[in-house]
Amino acid sequence: MKKIGAILTVILVYSAIVFYFGWSVLTWLEAIMPVNKLVFFVIWALIAYALLIARIDHRLRLFHIIGSYWMIIMQYGIILFPLATIMTWIMPDQLIVIGSIVFLLFVLSVVIGTYNAYTPVVRELSITLPKKEANLDELKVVVASDFHLGLLSNKAHLKRFVKKSNEERPDVVLLVGDLVDDDPIWFVKKGMSEVMKQLTSTYGNYGVLGNHEYYGKQIPLLVEEMEASNVKMLLDETIVVADSFYLTGREDLTNKERKQLSDLAPQEHNLPWFVMDHTPSNLLIPEKEGTDFHVSGHTHRGQMWPNHLFTRKLFELDYGYKQKGSLHAIVSSGFGFWGPPIRLGSQSELWSVNIKLGDVEV
Repeated sequence: MKKIGAILTVILVYSAIVFYFGWSVLTWLEAIMPVNKLVFFVIWALIAYALLIARIDHRLRLFHIIGSYWMIIMQYGIILFPLATIMTWIMPDQLIVIGSIVFLLFVLSVVIGTYNAYTPVVRELSITLPKKEANLDELKVVVASDFHLGLLSNKAHLKRFVKKSNEERPDVVLLVGDLVDDDPIWFVKKGMSEVMKQLTSTYGNYGVLGNHEYYGKQIPLLVEEMEASNVKMLLDETIVVADSFYLTGREDLTNKERKQLSDLAPQEHNLPWFVMDHTPSNLLIPEKEGTDFHVSGHTHRGQMWPNHLFTRKLFELDYGYKQKGSLHAIVSSGFGFWGPPIRLGSQSELWSVNIKLGDVEV
């Protein structure tokens, strides 16, 4: 009963917010032109509940797209609509001007956010790791995460990644989870495998699962598609790459039965140890276990301002590079995006890491 009560409360609160936003927009529109209230609220309700409608069937993809953009209204409407209401109380004769400013702010957010989402950048980093018994003296690693491949983070966006990654001429490519947006259906239907197959590296492309692969509940299909795309998925396992480093791919934190990192540690520490873990939940563990290079994603750097303030509180490292003892850690903001194709305060990216294997200064 408590769970049902909580769900009903969420629905009522959400519906109240939707009505308030809608009434605010309607008031502004009526000051400009005649508006049929019934038609307006029917359309407004379809937009506000589009994501729920889209879950009925994959063929209702238009609602998925509409619902994704609705999230921008929810994100910034919480700030802008109350401010606009207060300003209208103070200056009732400026309703049209105030409403127009709010509208333009939303448009500006979409324009800038779309540019940041669809114009990925390459972050470069150079580090030195202990060589130990590695055959190689150096290697270049491309790291990317959170593609959320689907309807909006689409085939064209995947082509951007493959092009930029191949231009780096990497020795290894590490894809750190949330490769698809829940269900890999659009990866399959849109033939994205043919694009992913063009991803090149000297010693292989490797991936792990993220939380959204678990939400989609189609992990066997996802693994099959990635393997067919020349991406080897590591599911709680450790391998040796090029006789030069150990590479561990962890199951995501969503999987409560995933192995402890200590269970995945190489028996001999005669090579540098790389770990892929989608969620950067606790860097103390890889540091303690002797990991040399640790890569994650998940946080999106908040994706849309000011969400980064929350991710900073949740994670010791929510974005960027940090050295913690002998551990070198990277958390990427992701190449794709979740929900709307909008990034404000973050940008789509991949990391190009030049690793020298040699003497490490203490």
